[in-house]
Amino acid sequence: MDTNERLLIERDCQRLVTEYCHLVDHGEAAQIAELFSEDGVWKSPEVTMNGQAEVKRGFAARQANAKRMSRHVCNNFLLDVIDEDHAEGTVYLTLYRHDGEPGRRTSPLEGPRMVGEYRDRFVRTSEGWRFAHREIEVSFFRGANA
Repeated sequence: MDTNERLLIERDCQRLVTEYCHLVDHGEAAQIAELFSEDGVWKSPEVTMNGQAEVKRGFAARQANAKRMSRHVCNNFLLDVIDEDHAEGTVYLTLYRHDGEPGRRTSPLEGPRMVGEYRDRFVRTSEGWRFAHREIEVSFFRGANA
C-alpha cells in the first residue's frame, strides 16, 4: 500500500468520526447506525450496543430527546492503517451538553460535561469505511447534578 492509499483511508475514517459528531449534534442521531458495519459495536461504560439494529434503537432514543443540545468536539485524531480493509484509531472527545427547552438556539455554557477518547476500529465494507467497534473511554466527567 502506498502513501496516497494510506492518506485516503485516514481521510475516510476521519470523515466518519466527523459525520458521527454532526449527526448526533444536529438531531439526526438515528442515522449513526448507518456509519457502523452490520455487526458493529458501540460501547460506553454503561451500555453496549451490538449490531446496526441496536445502535439505531439506542441513537433513536437520543434523537428523541429534544431537550438535549450537545456538541461533540473531536480532535487529536490518530489512525493506524492495518491493511487495505482495517484501521484502528483514537480521537479525543470534549462533550458539551445541556438539557433545556426544545427548539432553543443556544444553551448556557457550563463547561464540558465530559472529556475522554473514542477508541475505534474501522472496516472497509461494500458501502465504504464503517465503524466496526467504537468505545468511549471517559477521563473526566462532571456529574448529573453539577
